[in-house]
Amino acid sequence: MNTIMRKSVLGVAGLAFAGGVFAGPATAHAAPAEAAPVTAVAVQADKPAVDKGKLVPHGVQGAQSRIDLSDEQVGNVKAIVAATKKAGMDERAAVVAIATALQESKLENLGHLGERNDHDSQGLFQQRPSSGWGTVEQITDPEYSTMAFLKGLKQVDGWQDMPLTKAAQTVQVSAYPDHYAQWEQQAADLVTEHWNS
Repeated sequence: MNTIMRKSVLGVAGLAFAGGVFAGPATAHAAPAEAAPVTAVAVQADKPAVDKGKLVPHGVQGAQSRIDLSDEQVGNVKAIVAATKKAGMDERAAVVAIATALQESKLENLGHLGERNDHDSQGLFQQRPSSGWGTVEQITDPEYSTMAFLKGLKQVDGWQDMPLTKAAQTVQVSAYPDHYAQWEQQAADLVTEHWNS
């Protein structure tokens, strides 16, 4: 009963956010008086929901891929989110960065891969010391590599209005420019889950 009343009060106060983060199955609740029924959204009162429309403003492009993440990969997601906030950029920038890292490294902080390596590409974004991204030590630091990626993204005029794959490709200059798009939905889901955690 206490939970039901709290949800009603939050709804009346305008603190419930439609499209919030689902922490679990929705539970029964009461609608505010003289209002249409409200869909339950599990949102912690002290953490605002992420605007999902802002995460994928153009809708996803093409077929989407998804992988299960290890604790290490989730830690790298959190590092990307933290660096994005530190850079003063928004959730959309985090989606672009995470999708890029999913494509480049599957969110694994890659060291030198020998013959399997693309020249000297390393880290979450497969950045190359020989191309001026930083030292090996720097680009294998998730915060540094994310900040370097975001610095490049900031220099792309209108990146916020571009499809994800075009924004990522402008920074990365990949031989496979269309491959970033397949990770947009998982990246958006990860930002939804971790932006306010």
